[in-house]
Amino acid sequence: MTTLSERISQSAFDGSRLRVVLLLDLQEGAQQRFLEAYEQLRNQVASVPGHITDQLCQSIENPSQWLITSEWESAPPFLAWVNSEEHVKMVQPLHSCVRNTRSLRFSVLRETSNVAARAPEPLKGRFQANPRVGDGVVRHALTFTVKPGSESMVADILSGYTSPAARVDEQTRLRRTSLFMYGNRVVRTVEVQGDLVAALRHVSQQPEVRAVEEAINPYLEQDRDLNDPNSARVFFTRAALPAVHHVAAGGREPEDIARHALYYPAKPGFGMTLAKMLARQDEEAADDPACPVYGSTIFQRDDIVVRLIDLREPIDRDPLLSLGARGPRKLAVLRRLLDSDVAGGLTTDRELAHFLARADMDLITDRRASDA
Repeated sequence: MTTLSERISQSAFDGSRLRVVLLLDLQEGAQQRFLEAYEQLRNQVASVPGHITDQLCQSIENPSQWLITSEWESAPPFLAWVNSEEHVKMVQPLHSCVRNTRSLRFSVLRETSNVAARAPEPLKGRFQANPRVGDGVVRHALTFTVKPGSESMVADILSGYTSPAARVDEQTRLRRTSLFMYGNRVVRTVEVQGDLVAALRHVSQQPEVRAVEEAINPYLEQDRDLNDPNSARVFFTRAALPAVHHVAAGGREPEDIARHALYYPAKPGFGMTLAKMLARQDEEAADDPACPVYGSTIFQRDDIVVRLIDLREPIDRDPLLSLGARGPRKLAVLRRLLDSDVAGGLTTDRELAHFLARADMDLITDRRASDA
């Protein structure tokens, strides 16, 4: 029998220490400028809550290849910092020195010390209890807003393009892209088998995708120039909506599954807490064979929380279950974490149904690879 821990293939909420690895390929001759920018950056990072330590390393084989590793008490403080506007501004001086970067994040599972050496100071945070068993799929999302009044035009553009080739290379392929809108907010979720960075780079280079991106440019609330690497980098950094938790019931996906994305406007400063509460609810649901929630992925950045769910029944059949608030006092907790403009309207069944209908984002397109 599958255990609950095996159903959770991804989670930022297990309390384990986090190791972040940043691989960098510098521009020719930029080593000294990069080092000076890093010296300023590391002093600022040292004061970020949850940060333990970091190291800067240079390749002994290629002086243009550098590595930054950092350790954090757990994933939430790192995610809160790396997704903040403060971080976007802080790393700007590094971008002019860097040709290419890649960021990897790992929960610390085990640690080996030199028994002959003096025992090091104990680090905060704990180890990940057990290795996770996943399906080899990486989940990610992007979100951005468009100018009010342009929603229908943007929806038409985003739903009308030709899908790019699913195969990226021998190890990587696109599996699924689902795109939703909530008012003037767009949320695009992607599922990739293999290397997410390679897949996103592959997609961005496809002519049909570039044409769509150029077509929606006039309607974006945040200006961008995709021909300017720095402008594109800043836009997609701000648009990133990371997956912080994924759980699935396991087994073959039923044919009667319907995909929904629910948008939760969190109270300012409570986005991570809300995401964690929903994650716990979905963990409990996954342990119930009769539960109609087949799978759930929670995406969170600042106070934007999106819960992608695959349901075996109509979403309005059990509003509390669909919202992730079924159980003693769960709805009261949800109300406390939601923005006050919507939290007050969850006291009657009618108000609950109305909130669910609003939270259920409009599906614009849902595309799967033929063999996904």
